[in-house]
Amino acid sequence: MLLKINSENPSQRKIDLVVDCLNKDGLVIYPTDSVYALCCKYNSKKALDKLNFIKKLNPKTANYSFVFDNIQQSAEFTATYDKQTFKLLNNNLPGPFTFIMEASKMLPKLLKSNKKTIGIRIPDHTVALSIVKTLNVPILTTSLNTEDDIVEYEQDPEAIYEQYKNQVDMVIDSGYGGNKASTIVNLLNNNVTIIRQGKGELRT
Repeated sequence: MLLKINSENPSQRKIDLVVDCLNKDGLVIYPTDSVYALCCKYNSKKALDKLNFIKKLNPKTANYSFVFDNIQQSAEFTATYDKQTFKLLNNNLPGPFTFIMEASKMLPKLLKSNKKTIGIRIPDHTVALSIVKTLNVPILTTSLNTEDDIVEYEQDPEAIYEQYKNQVDMVIDSGYGGNKASTIVNLLNNNVTIIRQGKGELRT
């Protein structure tokens, strides 16, 4: 299904259709403030298995990101959240950044892996934030591309739909997307290190 949603003023009725799809273990391609990406409800094993199959990912080693509605919502998924970290996130989110942090103990059980880190994402995109806010829980997300480096991402949602229409349950069309992925910032061990410079300049 190709669903057109206005990027500036999304229809709540259409957002509800996306949320209903996610609640039914659906896999959705959606817009962010960087590129179009795959997502599913964070605790949907069926949808995550499907995502791993499409991306050819090993669930024990895959690097997923979690999209939240706000910084406070992400706190229960992380092991530590000191004032310095909160300030850094508050200065840059919503925005085109993925922050790598130590995960809470619930994450390995949730993903059936030994992963001890989590990617925190709050995109500055009305449609993405509306989905998470209405769903009331995080979505798990990963880029459409299989490579982790900066590559040329597909920007045309209709072309994306033609490529993935038999593999996903829904593709959201909110106009042309970007072709530059988010900037990845490692916050482990009390350090702030940019491990992939993408869209966005980090404000400290």
